[in-house]
Amino acid sequence: MRTTDLLAFAVGAARGHRTRTALLMLAMAIGVAAVVTLTALGDGARRYVVREFSAIGSNLVIVLPGRTETGGINPGSFVSGTPRDLTVDDAQALLRAPAVRRVAPLTVGTSELSAGGRLREGMVVGTTAELLEVRQFKMAQGQFLPADDWNRAAPLMVLGATLRAELFPNEAALGRFVRVGDRRFRVIGVLAASGSGLGMNTDELAIVPVSAALAMFNTNTLFRVLVEARNRDAIEPAKQQVGAIVQARHDGEQDVTVITQDALLATFDKLLGTLTLAVAGIAAISLAVAGILVMNVMLVSVSQRRSEIGLLKALGAGGGTIRLAFLVEAALLSAAGALFGCALGLAGAALIRWLYPLFPAYPPDWAVLAGLGTALVTGVLFGVLPARSAARLDPVAALARR
Repeated sequence: MRTTDLLAFAVGAARGHRTRTALLMLAMAIGVAAVVTLTALGDGARRYVVREFSAIGSNLVIVLPGRTETGGINPGSFVSGTPRDLTVDDAQALLRAPAVRRVAPLTVGTSELSAGGRLREGMVVGTTAELLEVRQFKMAQGQFLPADDWNRAAPLMVLGATLRAELFPNEAALGRFVRVGDRRFRVIGVLAASGSGLGMNTDELAIVPVSAALAMFNTNTLFRVLVEARNRDAIEPAKQQVGAIVQARHDGEQDVTVITQDALLATFDKLLGTLTLAVAGIAAISLAVAGILVMNVMLVSVSQRRSEIGLLKALGAGGGTIRLAFLVEAALLSAAGALFGCALGLAGAALIRWLYPLFPAYPPDWAVLAGLGTALVTGVLFGVLPARSAARLDPVAALARR
């Protein structure tokens, strides 16, 4: 049989049993769609984390109060106890490190903000002028905090875009006053809209001098210190120098955790990359199930088409030709189901992106190709047994349907 004859035979068999064909294609489609959609979720999570870390700036070393003894990254890395406060003076001392370019201390708390009769609960961040460059913020109006003495609690404030719109919806915010608790702050700048970064929506922040925030929240401990290294090659030296300076200031105690942005990013990238492979493997199990269904249905097809097989053999078709015809049919059905499943998977990923615009749920190319290839290979492999069974039929017995 020529190639065109084989394809015509496979298409004719598929059209002759539409329900069976639809079930086989649906089984394959579900498996491929699961692979594409789940890998889109896994790889989307990895891209999201990478983007969030990129949003906090570059060449960063982060100093956290408290010691993580294992040296790993876990929730305790961000909230932990410490026998000694991480203070503004500690942060300022880090500027002595040769590998350090900028230092931005941070203290964070929530409070009620009011202006013009409008009241809103908001997050207040205490920091210094260096945060503008360290976090690569952009100003929409006015200016950022001035480069004053870090211990000077000037009553100045910079608002995020959303907070500014809510407190001053129909009027200019610059020069107006916002009350935070029992203190009043004059608005000197508004940040350009930028969205979230590591779970902190900068559009909803009220930024004040660090000393003012510490006094407002009645604490001496900083939430963390962001340190910008001079370049990427200086990140590791900056980490070592920062750790040594804080240890010297704390009487030799290693009571802070110093982590690098690259280390955090590499850890999450590895974890989420492994997760993507794991969910792809789990989804691929459905392709094996679909392959078993192909085999079972094709075996039933062989028993139903004994007369057709006997007639082909009587006309001179050999066992190899019969075997190839059934393999082509299995491959054709698997390929059609795989393509349909790929379309379903891509549509599912697009739906996720539509529902959650900030989540980059794009399936990686390798997942799409692997899903299509695995479906095709699975269909052919599980089609071998029915094909061999058809090729072994005796033509006389097959025509007599015995």
